[in-house]
Amino acid sequence: MKKHVDLNADYQPENFTFRDTAQVEEIISRYPEGRQRSATMPLLDLAQRQMAEDGAKATPPFGGWIPRAAMDEIARILDLPKIKVYEVATFYSMYNLAPVGKYLVQVCTTTPCWLCGAGDIKKACEDHLGIKTGENTKDGMFTVVEVECLGACVNAPMIQINDDFYEDLSPLRMKDILSALKDGKDVPVGSQTGRKCSMSAAGPTSLEDLAKKVGVV
Repeated sequence: MKKHVDLNADYQPENFTFRDTAQVEEIISRYPEGRQRSATMPLLDLAQRQMAEDGAKATPPFGGWIPRAAMDEIARILDLPKIKVYEVATFYSMYNLAPVGKYLVQVCTTTPCWLCGAGDIKKACEDHLGIKTGENTKDGMFTVVEVECLGACVNAPMIQINDDFYEDLSPLRMKDILSALKDGKDVPVGSQTGRKCSMSAAGPTSLEDLAKKVGVV
């Protein structure tokens, strides 16, 4: 679920400049001459990550998002009509086109996660943070959104926070994770129950001797 896009909102900065110009050039160099427009997506991602770096130092903080000025700058660099960059940015849900919290909590509610209690996980986030899905906390720390399958169905229910997956969740563990992140504490990523990768919750069901040999169990 994408947040509403308002390219003329008051929060839109007047300009944007990439700090890492060498990275911009490297991204463009990946594509053959005449195909530089293919760099649109990685440049959008680079812009979003630069905004996240800025947001981590701001008061109140904010997370990675892509201002209109950044899209316009990408269009200029790639010699594209602005609308071509807007089309890409508005299509893909991984691009945030409005300010989000320092921690973007993406709750997967596709069938496997839903059957394993994703509804309770989403409610735990809303209750603990005092916001509804799609909203930002007033302190700028968190945004909660609902997303489609994140590809970790075996370890459902799960969420993604920024670039990290948190799997095998319970409502109580979800609240603990949010509290720890707010306090600046490190939180282990992956399974929250000690499950190794995506093996059965009951342990290995095949190649058990090999699993023991390599230290999986």
